[in-house]
Amino acid sequence: MTELFAPLSEVIHARKSVRKFDSDYQIAPGVIEEMLQEATLAPSSSNLQPWRFIVIQDEEAKKKIKEFSFNQEQMETSSAIIAVVGDTEMYHNIDEIYLSNLEAGNIDEVNVQRQIDNAKALYPNAPADARLTIAAFDAGLVSMQFMLIAKAKGYDTVPMGGFDKAQFAKEFNLEDRYAPLVLIALGKAAAPAYGSTRLPLEKITSFV
Repeated sequence: MTELFAPLSEVIHARKSVRKFDSDYQIAPGVIEEMLQEATLAPSSSNLQPWRFIVIQDEEAKKKIKEFSFNQEQMETSSAIIAVVGDTEMYHNIDEIYLSNLEAGNIDEVNVQRQIDNAKALYPNAPADARLTIAAFDAGLVSMQFMLIAKAKGYDTVPMGGFDKAQFAKEFNLEDRYAPLVLIALGKAAAPAYGSTRLPLEKITSFV
């Protein structure tokens, strides 16, 4: 049976940041994996995909995260917390990514070698803060894509940047190269999200 989805515009308008989840509702790990797989079709800088995910469903782990996340209720009542982590040493994956692209027939040998050489000249020599900025930008792209996919499948989300990132990294034994960037609570809403307005388009847009 073909799964039917709402039009993209409808999904965009329906997605709201939910903060009250049904704590009894659980989403199977396999379903979350499918959504993450789709989300990773998001673009990234030089296709280096510097995102990593930690899917947190263990109740004790969620309570621990709540402690250093301003005690936000959704940390504990959501079905899962998706931690989006940035790999600031994304250049370690250059060969694997580009040679996979070659194997898939998306590029020829001459151009793949040129791309590998260019990426290896640029990314390892870039300042650490520049690489963090790149990872954070790309994490935003994959996070938004994940939240829209979740909404299209009937789930609710809220992204959170307000948490103690150093404490999170310590709790999950992250290497220095990995930077916690955003937490996405995922589940079924137990109460409607608050509505919100946006600035008028003419205030934020110009045509030249």
